Amino acid sequence: MVDFSLTETERDIRDWVRTFVQRELMPLEQEVLRRERNHERGLTREELKDLRQKARDAGFWGVQTPEEYGGMGLSAVLTALIEIELGRTFVPFSFGGYADNILYHANEEQKQRYLVPTIEGQRKSCFAITEPGAGSDAKNIRTTARKEGSEWVIDGEKTFITGGIDADFAMVFAVTDKDKGADGGVTCFLADREAGWKSEPIEIMGEWDRQPASLVFDGVRVPEENVLGEVGQGFRLAMQWIGRGRYLLPARALGGCERMMEMSMDYARSRKTFGAPISERQAIQWMIADSAVEIESLRWLVLQAAWQVDQGMDSRQAQSMAKLYGGTRANEIVDRILQLHGGMGYTRELPIERWYRDLRLLRIFEGTDEIQRRTIARNLLKGHASVRGVLG
Repeated sequence: MVDFSLTETERDIRDWVRTFVQRELMPLEQEVLRRERNHERGLTREELKDLRQKARDAGFWGVQTPEEYGGMGLSAVLTALIEIELGRTFVPFSFGGYADNILYHANEEQKQRYLVPTIEGQRKSCFAITEPGAGSDAKNIRTTARKEGSEWVIDGEKTFITGGIDADFAMVFAVTDKDKGADGGVTCFLADREAGWKSEPIEIMGEWDRQPASLVFDGVRVPEENVLGEVGQGFRLAMQWIGRGRYLLPARALGGCERMMEMSMDYARSRKTFGAPISERQAIQWMIADSAVEIESLRWLVLQAAWQVDQGMDSRQAQSMAKLYGGTRANEIVDRILQLHGGMGYTRELPIERWYRDLRLLRIFEGTDEIQRRTIARNLLKGHASVRGVLG
């Protein structure tokens, strides 16, 4: 059976993150809310840099980055536990020392220009595959790249690109051979902003630490040495990026649900109606009970998916289940908790409405609920997965 007991070292790492969140991030919450109401960044770039440096000074840098690149190289299970702790605050923070997984497919020269500076925080990247007519259907991309001498010329538009405003280079996917389609006809390019692509912010209902953007490539020229991987093999890289750690999204949502549950229980004990705390009302108790069961169920789905990653198993089914359940349940939980708080939950005096807006994205971002259901059902119907799970 799966054993999620932690070693002393693993427990120390988790507890350090828990303390960091409580001491460094939670005290910033009211100021972050004030700034966001004034349409300002929750954390300034300098504040984020200082927080990351504090963590680095304590040896906390590059959670999953291989040790050979200066990272910690932590397991998937421990990384999930860290994301849960970070999710207990809405302050937009992530640890430094990270680079997109597909950048490790770069050649040595590219690694020195892109991978290493990104890990060190000297450069910022964005993953550009989604288009106005190609969201979940990534094979439907229309951005093209044609070869002219020793350069590739890129034309097209990308949308909802996370970090596209701040990025100084993009990993952009374009069709290089229409006849071959996605499998063999799509290539990934490392396109520096200096090459001429432009970005415009997209306003969204939530407060995202890396605002999405629309990217426009109009005759952008990229040297042939900036092809990431091999010509025509870009779609395989894209699928590796998309499936790199889907379990981490519901892990962070899980932390937020835990925190809101604690807030709601405190509120239920102190709020009185008709002479008694509302915690004594059966309707409130059912809200708390249902939420607690769903939180625990989500915890096991997330940790099982992470455990499968650590075991080198095909974790796609488990990750899709964690993503789907996390998105639907987290949204039900935050709605339930807002209801429990009554009118106060709907105000901006409490951060519940902030979580309400943010968690809604989980049902869309990196694979919609519908895509996850499609994946799960097809795996079962085609015999790639079993309803018995890891027990066979």
